Amino acid sequence: MKIAAAQLSCVPADIPANVRQLVALAERARAQGAELIVHPELALTGYEIDALAADPRLRVTPDDPRLDALRATGIATVLNCAVPTDGPLPAIGSYVYGPDGELLTRYLKQHLYENEQGVFSPGARDGRFTLGGLRFALATCFDNHFPDLTARGAADGCDVHLASSLYGTGNGVHERATVYPGIARSTGLYVVLANHVGPAGPWTGCGGAALWAPDGTLLTEADDRSTTVAVADVP
Repeated sequence: MKIAAAQLSCVPADIPANVRQLVALAERARAQGAELIVHPELALTGYEIDALAADPRLRVTPDDPRLDALRATGIATVLNCAVPTDGPLPAIGSYVYGPDGELLTRYLKQHLYENEQGVFSPGARDGRFTLGGLRFALATCFDNHFPDLTARGAADGCDVHLASSLYGTGNGVHERATVYPGIARSTGLYVVLANHVGPAGPWTGCGGAALWAPDGTLLTEADDRSTTVAVADVP
């Protein structure tokens, strides 16, 4: 199976504009033979924490009609966004849609970063799904810094670890380059990283969406400046 890791500069708090970008990336990934595309953290709105805290209209359910075009791309999609919960706070969640647009699973970020605490509610369950004969584990950004979470994916029989993230310039470049091949080597899983590039809330995304083999070998990597996809084959 070919998998695409996406990177983009999101339009702040503009769901329709970002859906158009994500659809274009899905079409680009399909043209390269990809059957699954993974988008960065909060790709639907950008990493706009203040706006997400203030405006409930920026939270989406899996069947939100604003996502119709994204569900109709014909490629399986991991979409990370702000999602409503049973409590007063939203969560940072990933909806996974199959190629025909059906919801395969939902995952809520378990480990909230500093500025996310008090704005979002943490999840409590691991995310898994199966597609094309492969079993996938889900994680969002800071989750990937917790070895117990990534190890559970391997113990649960997963083949691929999917990360929707935001790593910025500066120290984020080093973290991105060490954390993800480290996950691959420690778990024996393929690892897929989707990242922001350019302005992303208080940070500047460093790009470098990528895929690593189970031994930590880099299979493909995007640049540090353009909206694009990195595609590689996961046998």
